Amino acid sequence: MARTLRFNIFRYNPRNPASVAHMREYSLGETESMTLFIALNRIREEQDPSLQFDFCCRAGICGACAMVVNGKPGLACHTKTKDMPGEISLMPLPFFKLVGDLSVDTGSWFRGMYQKVESWVHTSKTFDPAAEEERMDNELAEKIYELDRCIECGCCVAACGTALMREDFLGAVALNRVARFLIDPRDERTEKEYFDVVGSDDGVFGCMGLLACEDVCPKDIPLQDQLGMLRRKMALAAVRGMLPKFLRKD
Repeated sequence: MARTLRFNIFRYNPRNPASVAHMREYSLGETESMTLFIALNRIREEQDPSLQFDFCCRAGICGACAMVVNGKPGLACHTKTKDMPGEISLMPLPFFKLVGDLSVDTGSWFRGMYQKVESWVHTSKTFDPAAEEERMDNELAEKIYELDRCIECGCCVAACGTALMREDFLGAVALNRVARFLIDPRDERTEKEYFDVVGSDDGVFGCMGLLACEDVCPKDIPLQDQLGMLRRKMALAAVRGMLPKFLRKD
């Protein structure tokens, strides 16, 4: 017999002065292969058309439907109700600006973050559209692709203890992005230039190592591996910066 699920959903419209933040309860009959994405759409279509939440692809690619599910950030389209208890609590991601109900503005933060870490290949070469694409070793290309699988959902930032205490902290997604360019042979930035971007307390040395970012990543990106690699490289860069010039190996 199908269950009747109870959803406790955060409701608040910050653009409406009369709106008060509260939790509202909805009941919905569970269907086969139901996801939270399906449930939310049914609630909006059948019970409350004013409910706000974001979605786009429904396939765990866009990252738009990220929210806090029973206290843990995750994707609504990836979360099946059969794996959940009969009572489900849904909250918007913390840290990001609230648009309304379960909808937050991750785009503005990601745009600012990418500008801060200069998220593009730095090269002195002039682009030639008629030239063949540069060759790359398959193993290295796969490592870069592994880090490029980030869908910018914001779950790792929302779960990060440091980010929730400090708005200036770059977060795991930014450090992962820097690691992606650090291993890319096409990027010509020096170790010192990378250190200037992430070698500080609001970068790689601000992480408390609680591992929440990796726990909630829907793509299982090895975020802590990248953090460890960056910490080693940035620590060595700092030490080299204090050595006499004749002892440095640039």
